[in-house]
Amino acid sequence: MSKPVKIGLGIVLLAILLVLLNGIFAVHQTQQALVVQFGSPVRQIKEAGLSWKVPFIQQVEFFEKRVLDYDAEPVELILGDQKRLVVDAFTRYRIEDPLRFRQSAGSEVAFRSRLEPIMFSALRSVLGEVSLFRVLSEDRNSLMGRIRDEANRALQQFGVEVVDIRIKRADLPKENSEAIFRRMQTEREREAKELRAQGAELAQRIRARADRERRVLIAEAKRDADITRGKGDAESVRIFAESFGQDIDFFDFYRSMQAYKKALPDSGTSIVMSPDSEFFHYLKGLTKPEGTR
Repeated sequence: MSKPVKIGLGIVLLAILLVLLNGIFAVHQTQQALVVQFGSPVRQIKEAGLSWKVPFIQQVEFFEKRVLDYDAEPVELILGDQKRLVVDAFTRYRIEDPLRFRQSAGSEVAFRSRLEPIMFSALRSVLGEVSLFRVLSEDRNSLMGRIRDEANRALQQFGVEVVDIRIKRADLPKENSEAIFRRMQTEREREAKELRAQGAELAQRIRARADRERRVLIAEAKRDADITRGKGDAESVRIFAESFGQDIDFFDFYRSMQAYKKALPDSGTSIVMSPDSEFFHYLKGLTKPEGTR
């Protein structure tokens, strides 16, 4: 084989190789493909593996087959009870029909700009009919299902299925939050005043009852003390009378000595009395011994 023939054969083989490389493509299991010829879709491939296209004439566009996430910006909504709520939600969707998706949106970036208003419209449509209590209660799951169905009806033309829509966070607007906080603070202050008033009333009742019980205890103690004192005085008088009856002269003498002791203290007090007074009965007849002054 001559050299020019070999060169020509090599060129032919190289051309065949380029054609094969340009005509064969692989679809990953996480992707789906759309074969396009002169800008018009020819066929779509949803199964993973090797596939064939017309070299240099047809092109392949790949689309995600997995579930995709979209995190929307927080939006302020008006609920059914006319309360305002700032909702931060996200959605998860899947491209079901690549052909319709390309015809309606063109690309995922363009689709996301179309998804956000549809998502907000579904949120407003459903949440605008319910109260804040239902949004914050166990009914939220059923509400999310209604929002998802609403979004799916609007996204049918895009060949996209919304798998789930969830609210990450739901807050009241700042001005509403401050008003509610002030109202809650006022309510708590009112409750605190009521509790303090009730506590003061209860304390007054306890003090009054304790004071009444104290007076009763003191009165009963005084009564018992007076009774005991009276019994003691009576017993003292009885014993004194018995003692007086056993030796009257000694008793008179003893009482006189007690009287002298109290009337004539050591403080130098002077007492002026008549010499004939009965007070000096036991002192009469006492004379000083001779030689004393």
